[in-house]
This record gives sequence, structure tokens and C-alpha cells, in this order.
Amino acid sequence: MHIDALLADLPASLEIPAAAVAAARSDDLVFVVLDDDPTGTQSVAGLPVLTRWAPEDLDWGLTQGAPAVYVLTNSRSLSEADAASRSREVVEVAIAAAARAGVRVSFVSRSDSTLRGHFPLETDVLSAAAAEHGGAAPHLTVLVPAFPDSGRITVDSVHYWVVDGEAIPVGETAFAGDATFGYRSSNLRDWVEEKTEGRIRRDDVAALTIDIIRSGPERVAGFLRELPAGTVVAVDVVDEHDMRCVALALHALEHEGMASLLRIGPPYLRAHIGQEIAAPVTADRIEFANARGGLVVVGSHVPLTTAQLEALLADRPGTVTVELDVRALIDDRREAHLSAQADAVARAIASGTVIVHTSRELVTGRDGAESLDISRRVSAGLVELVARVLELAPPRFVIAKGGITSSDTASEALGIRRAMVVGPMLPGIVSLWQPQVGPAVGIPYVVFAGNVGTTESLALVVRTLAD
Repeated sequence: MHIDALLADLPASLEIPAAAVAAARSDDLVFVVLDDDPTGTQSVAGLPVLTRWAPEDLDWGLTQGAPAVYVLTNSRSLSEADAASRSREVVEVAIAAAARAGVRVSFVSRSDSTLRGHFPLETDVLSAAAAEHGGAAPHLTVLVPAFPDSGRITVDSVHYWVVDGEAIPVGETAFAGDATFGYRSSNLRDWVEEKTEGRIRRDDVAALTIDIIRSGPERVAGFLRELPAGTVVAVDVVDEHDMRCVALALHALEHEGMASLLRIGPPYLRAHIGQEIAAPVTADRIEFANARGGLVVVGSHVPLTTAQLEALLADRPGTVTVELDVRALIDDRREAHLSAQADAVARAIASGTVIVHTSRELVTGRDGAESLDISRRVSAGLVELVARVLELAPPRFVIAKGGITSSDTASEALGIRRAMVVGPMLPGIVSLWQPQVGPAVGIPYVVFAGNVGTTESLALVVRTLAD
């Protein structure tokens, strides 16, 4: 369906300033965002992000004066048991740190705007853990996967991916065929029933539709106030003002003692804390520690990433390019292959930017668990290569393309334990971090999701940093 036809009969969007939302939220409440890969920071600016959750890390994050702190759990790359354990750990440490800092915390589950991730596992665990440590489970679980900046919107509970003006139900896209987190349903109510294996029926999922949202925050609050405890709410979103309207309603309910657990795509947190849409970061705002070339690491295999890589190579035909053979990374050739390719990158980076990418063949296992294991082994190979390059010839900047790739590159290869999110490199997408501790201090780090932007987006970001 063409996007114009989909939106033609909707009520007019409201005009809600970000400042109104900021004024409505509680000053003593900090949102701790458990991000299942680092790409969730791409829509925000000026917020701390942690890749570790020791007490001293949460103490630092909660004393930065920010309304939210991101904790990179990387749980999308983990098994269900490990993902659950990690969520429990973060909740326990964060609640203790909040007591020391004299603030309250509310937990947010940030996941993929194309519905891939550990749901309902993570919201179930967070709800139970919050109740265990805080005394009361959240009244509602609010599902907001929309990412309008990148063409993901929800209308009449159906989640769409908009490409070239065509609104495609997300269940009909390649994302729904994910080897580990695949699904069939595009309607979020059906998707909840599918993912909970019938434990939550689609008719028990509340549909917070555009017509309600665009009637104003009081109407939204009234709708939500009447829902039974434990209800999952599927939220329609077409633009930023829809999200701000929902945020105003949720803040009003929070003041009444009705807490909600958010399961969201990247931009909703920005709307929820009342942050303006940040302008893209320009070259004059970026601090570099050295004059070597940069390092661009591409691990994602989604079709959009492959197209972006091809466009980057066409845009920079003279740039040294090093390929990591996926099959070599998962067999006995691994060490020799990594050693040779890392040495090649380190030599080339002395005089210019280097592009490293995995071979474009998608190697999968016999089931979701085996496919996830292959993904982890390939990502570990990329991480090892980046770590070796960092030791041999620290780059001017690092760009990591893909969810697991960018997470492991940040926490393992570059040793980024704490960072500040400077802002987006492109409107609403692609996050720039400045590491605050560790060996990568002074090396700007760009987190670039696999499934966002246009064909030219990667080339544009490289131009900003390299030219």
C-alpha cells in the first residue's frame, strides 16, 4: 500500500513540544534503558551509555544528571537463559545504585524496530525483577516498536516498513525471516499472541490507536487508566508528536502511581524524556586523537547493509578494503586468517581509511540456536581483528555496522566501558559516542545499525569523518 493511501484518513497530527514532555516527567526518576544492542542510542544525544554494569558504572551513569542511562546488555546475541540472567543483574545493581544516588529508576526494554529480540522474555523478567526489588510490578507493558526516522510506523496496530513510499507489513519483510527471532505477524496484537505462544491472546492486547492518540493526552490517559493490570498495550505511531502524546499520558499516570514498563524501538525514549530531535553531528564537533585513517567494520548481512557497503565502495574506489571470510572464521583457518588480515589493516591505516567487511555469504545453522552461535563466532572474529588493529595502529575513528558487530566492537575490541552519546550522524539515526574511559578515549565511535538509512547512508557518514 502506498503510504499516502495508508495515512489519508487519519486525524491530523497534534503539535506537542518536547519541552512540554520534559516538564511533565518526574525530576527524581531516571530511566535505565536495557538495550539489547547498541543501536538504540541512535535517536538520542547527551546521554551516558554503559557497556558494563558493575556498581561503579551505574554510580557514574546515575550521577551524570541525565534523565536516562543506557546499559548495553547485548542480549540479542545471547541465549534466553543468559539474556534473562543479564537483565536480572542489571536491575539489582541499578536499584542499589539509585538508592546511593538518591533517585528512583524505571526500567525500559529497548529492542529492534523490526520486532527481533527476546520478547516476552525480557519484559517478563524486568517486570518480575522490578517487583522483587521495588515492591510492585508495572501496571502495563507498553509496546512501541515504531521508528519513523527510519520508515517504521504502526497504524491500526499493524507495523509497517516504509520503503520508497510503499508501506510493507513488517511480517512480509526479510526481517520476519530472521533465523533466530523470526515471526509471521505484522499486527502487533497478533505478534504478541504469536510470541507468547498463546499465553496472551490477541484480543487481550489493548490497541492504542491513532484516533485515540490524536484526541490528546487526556484521552490516552483515560484509555490506559481503565486497562486491567498486566495488560500489554500495542501503540500506533506515525510521527514524533504521536510518541510525545503517549509520553505525556504515561507521565500523568506515573504521577498517579500507575507505572508502565516500556518495550520500545530507538526513538521513543527521546520522546518520553522530552528531548528535542537532535541535529546531525558535524565534523567540527568531533574530537580526534590522531591523524591516521579511520576503520569501517561491516558485519551485518541484511540486504540494506550489503547495498550500503556496495555504495561505500563505489564512493571511495581508492580505499583499501579487507574481507574476512566467514567460513574461515568458523573453521581451523581462523587464527591464520585473522592474523594476516589484521596485519594488512594495520599497515594500510597508517595512510588512510580502511574498510573491513565479512564475506557477503550468509552462513546459517540447522536451527536458530546454531545460527546464533555462528553469528557470535563471526562477530568475535571481527572483534579480535579490531582489537589487534587498536594495539598496532589506533585508528582516527571507528564505524561498526550491524547490531552484534557494533556491540562487541564497543565493549570487547575497544574496551569502551563508559561513553557519552554525542548525537546522531544522520537525522534520527546512527549514533556517535565519545568513550570516557579505556584505550579508545579520543577515538570517536559510530554505532550504525544494519537495517537503517538509505543506500547512501554509510558513505555519507564516512565522508563526514574521513574527509
